[in-house]
Amino acid sequence: MPITGTAAFAATKERPDMSNGADNFYKSDKVTLQKVSFKDQYQMKVAGNLFVPKTFDRNAAHPALVVSHPMGAVKEQSANLYATKMAEQGFITLAIDLPGWGESEGPRNLVSPEMYAEAFSAAVDFLGTRPFVDGSRIGAIGICGSGSFVISAAKIDPRMKAIATVSMYDMGAVNRQALQKSMTLEQRKASIAAAAEQRYVEFRGGEVAVAGGTDLALTADTHPIQREFYDFYRTPRGEFTPAGASPQRTTKPTVASNVKFMNFYPFNDIETISPRPLLFISGDQAHSKEFSEDAYRRAAEPKELVWVPGAGHVDLYDRVNLIPWDKLNSFFGRHLAQTAAA
Repeated sequence: MPITGTAAFAATKERPDMSNGADNFYKSDKVTLQKVSFKDQYQMKVAGNLFVPKTFDRNAAHPALVVSHPMGAVKEQSANLYATKMAEQGFITLAIDLPGWGESEGPRNLVSPEMYAEAFSAAVDFLGTRPFVDGSRIGAIGICGSGSFVISAAKIDPRMKAIATVSMYDMGAVNRQALQKSMTLEQRKASIAAAAEQRYVEFRGGEVAVAGGTDLALTADTHPIQREFYDFYRTPRGEFTPAGASPQRTTKPTVASNVKFMNFYPFNDIETISPRPLLFISGDQAHSKEFSEDAYRRAAEPKELVWVPGAGHVDLYDRVNLIPWDKLNSFFGRHLAQTAAA
């Protein structure tokens, strides 16, 4: 849950909230990690961390999972944790950096929903051609904004046999309408106009502007949702700046490109993913819960919506004691095993 008030501001500024087993940088002695990279259809490098159980048989073909990070983050933030934990359960897992973020190629901080979705399919290309992966048993996990990107990808890539989202944000809807549809049409048009004007600035050689993302500092007036993100991205709890990147720009998309989300409708035709199963996981106190509810309502069977009692949005990034690992393990174990037998 986000903390509020002046006292909370002081506490957050001094130290992160590490309750409920927060462990974003979790390491396991049960798995091995290998840095990998591969090309997408745009011939750009996608960077990833491949996790394999130490006890697995390389002469057999195993189920595998692609995992991607929250919007504006990198694979070392949340995705690695999920990939490590699922590898402990026997899956081959691949945590990826989306294009433009982390170690993947692409213009820094540029928003491109189509390229984000393509990165999931490129990761399936990579996994499905490994001799120790069963290409008919590949699933995917999208966290926060990547929940909407993986749905967009799965609609046109049937090789993803089971899909889970965690603390999902519909990055199209939140940019068009804001949370709980609180943005007016006039505000939307003003945002679009500002982005268009910024294109002129950058075309003329001006500085690339970034905005949104996570605040760089707290004040007594910082919004509770920003405090929630700040506690993860701007403190040792989850802060991670890739080599060569600026901490002033982490999580912040470019102003001129962020407008592309206005044309992003990931839940349109979500029912066509069926009969492949969908699992939506959200905290029942999450400010983003409306997006998991909307996706679940639109999706066809088989589908599941799991509420984590007392959990907020960012809680499910790294609070190991709150994340429903048993549900994720049983969901993928059951459905990927069925795929293999089909």
